[in-house]
Amino acid sequence: MEMRIPAALSAAHPRAGMKIERLPFTVRRVETESSLKKAVAIRHAAYARHVPEFARTLLAPEACDYEEDTVVLLAESKLDGTPIGTARLQTNVYRPLHLEDSVELPDWLQGRALCEVERLGVGEGRIGHMVKVALMKAFFDYWEMSGTEWAVVAGRSPVDRQYEQLMFKDVFGDKEMVPLRNTGNIPHRVMAFEIATAEERWRAANHPLLKFFRETHHPDIDIGLVMPQRGLRTTDRASHARAPVHVPQFAAA
Repeated sequence: MEMRIPAALSAAHPRAGMKIERLPFTVRRVETESSLKKAVAIRHAAYARHVPEFARTLLAPEACDYEEDTVVLLAESKLDGTPIGTARLQTNVYRPLHLEDSVELPDWLQGRALCEVERLGVGEGRIGHMVKVALMKAFFDYWEMSGTEWAVVAGRSPVDRQYEQLMFKDVFGDKEMVPLRNTGNIPHRVMAFEIATAEERWRAANHPLLKFFRETHHPDIDIGLVMPQRGLRTTDRASHARAPVHVPQFAAA
């Protein structure tokens, strides 16, 4: 298979003394067309349960699924390879975040290395909850390896509460909802999380996911090799938007 971005750092190796735990599914970066089709299928199914009209726009891959500054994650059952979860991460290395088409981020997020979570979708039931938590661990692995300073998310109700539980904070007013163009103008709550202080704040709060996120190694969660973010430390939106776009092709299945 062909890597979509140059090799740099890997989150696959455990820290000394970490407990190793296996999961009944894997979480990997999408690198083939067949894997992307699986991610699109679970994405569409998840959105169809809650926002069926918008879900009709998600039947096929989106152009940004192929962009160099995005990573699509896919969770698959070990039993039969069934797709059971997906999400997309987009950095602001080459262009503003997609949610910036709808809102202007405040000064404290300008000129920072940012990464946005998009198109999060999982299967139903208990396994869906487990997959969502595993995907979120993969997010934090990626953010730390890439040098992301702030993670930014936009969650519709009640999805926003899961980010609140992870200690994301509101970017705008308290629990303020804003319509986003890339979600069919559905109101979302925009929230942010400082990556460098994550473990410190979780430990201070005795967070229930601390053990899963920081003290346990899950070999089945493997985001592969990550290119650190470099070069984007500017608030010049015009020059940022003009940065060249490279659209690589996935390897054949």
